[in-house]
Amino acid sequence: MNYNEYIALFNSGDDEALIERYYADDLVFSGGSRDYRGKDGLRAFLNWAHDGVREVMRPQRILQQDDCIFVEVDMDFHASKERPDFPFGHLHPGDLVTVKFFVTYTLRDGKVVELKSMTWPPEKGVTKLPRLGSHPSQVAAFHAYTAAFSNADCERFPKFYAEDVVLELGSVPPIHGRQGIINFYQPMFERVREQLTVNSVKASDDTITLDAITRFTAIQDAPDFVVGALRQGEYIEGRVLVNYRLRDGLIAHIAVSRGSAMVKHAAK
Repeated sequence: MNYNEYIALFNSGDDEALIERYYADDLVFSGGSRDYRGKDGLRAFLNWAHDGVREVMRPQRILQQDDCIFVEVDMDFHASKERPDFPFGHLHPGDLVTVKFFVTYTLRDGKVVELKSMTWPPEKGVTKLPRLGSHPSQVAAFHAYTAAFSNADCERFPKFYAEDVVLELGSVPPIHGRQGIINFYQPMFERVREQLTVNSVKASDDTITLDAITRFTAIQDAPDFVVGALRQGEYIEGRVLVNYRLRDGLIAHIAVSRGSAMVKHAAK
């Protein structure tokens, strides 16, 4: 078993491929309070644990002897939906919690037949990455950011911005500062919600490029909405291309351009 390849597949978020490639049919997984048996048991657990939460592993120590692997790993959990039942705390879109795990894998013919894990309390003794960048955890954080933005959560999505961030929308003068962006969106969200559907994301440690569909839906009449007048229930939708410039893992500059015409739709 090549554990570095295991890490890469785990961090891709493809749980089904991970189970089929690395786990034996008669697997036993002990997470402390409960045991799960077989691939179906592990699959059911991961489907629940990863419902609206992206889990990314960052191993700190890896020890292997014969058919046993021991790992100390900092696990990042990025929320894209609300999870009040999450075992490491109530999560909202945009939230991140890091938990240190100690995990042992027992192998047979290169597949895991026994998996045991234990944890420290959330945030105890963990390492942290800059919020955004090229690492799979940082890319997952960006998706959590878009979820928080689409959730109109003016407490959480601004945490991804540098204090002196600049937003250039094209339809209005440049907006300066984290508080300036909050002041722009907060009253807008009272009448019009913006929902981002991600087509693709390309990320480096300096920039993020987003290709997305944006939908502006009126929850109240908005005759003076900057993109176009809307009655309650109507929406305007189109493709946008967004370039984010990063500094120290936070968004320092946002430039938005249209990738297609913005089309108005009647209320459903």
